[in-house]
Amino acid sequence: MDSIYSKEVELYFELKGSPKATRESYNCRVNVYLKFLHGRGVTPENSTDRDIQQFILHLKNDLDLQPGTINNYISAIKFFNTHVLERPWNAHRVPRMLNRKKMPAVFPREDVMLFIAGTANLKHKALLSLLYGSGLRAGEAAKLRISDICSKTMQVRVDGAKHGTDRYTILSESSLSILRDYFRAYFKLGYGRDDWLFPSTADRTKHITRKAVAKTMQKRREEMRLGPSFTPRTLRTCFATHLLEDGVELAYIQQMLGHRDIKTTAQYTLLTSKSMMGVRSPLDGGAP
Repeated sequence: MDSIYSKEVELYFELKGSPKATRESYNCRVNVYLKFLHGRGVTPENSTDRDIQQFILHLKNDLDLQPGTINNYISAIKFFNTHVLERPWNAHRVPRMLNRKKMPAVFPREDVMLFIAGTANLKHKALLSLLYGSGLRAGEAAKLRISDICSKTMQVRVDGAKHGTDRYTILSESSLSILRDYFRAYFKLGYGRDDWLFPSTADRTKHITRKAVAKTMQKRREEMRLGPSFTPRTLRTCFATHLLEDGVELAYIQQMLGHRDIKTTAQYTLLTSKSMMGVRSPLDGGAP
């Protein structure tokens, strides 16, 4: 990205106080768009709605991206045009793609317990136990500091979560036990409260990445011969769904997940096995 554009983008995000992940996401997508324009011999100032349309078709047909991902690109381009170039945005000419929401996979808690318990690597086991036991996002677990774990209140502090908010969620007794084993094995030389809970293997001054969390999940699910639908988000979904099945109120689950709108949390009610308990199939209606 041109330095002039970069300064304008950084100034906007700095004034707004946007989290680092948001800045990186927008910068990455804007750069892809600018590279596309450059390949067509078009400058951002001279670009038209037709250029944006062709870029979206490129994402859809050439890169085979999903509607949700393409809509993220559209949001980034809209931001660049309106806030950096100060140009009007025509939503009729550049519509957002219809995004069919897929029902996330939910696994029985016995399978989830086996998935975690059978993990040989203590660091990976501690990480997975927090994803399920506390309902964390992959990025949230990766950025935890040692001080974020409180055994006295049995809480996990999530700093700088999605939407730039902080929150607390529960700490599982099982997770705490695994964490203590992990500490004894990986922090023999001591640690500070502000040290990363899951430091990078290459550089302990940095935390692991979301990509590393995804690789950990992939390795473990391949061992158990599970399909690609079993992702870090699956453990968070199972956390919410299993709590609902245990009778935990929706408002408490919303708080622990960090949802701004309780409607987002309410979607998990469709995934619970209890939502269909007691409903009898017409095939079992006792026809002669």
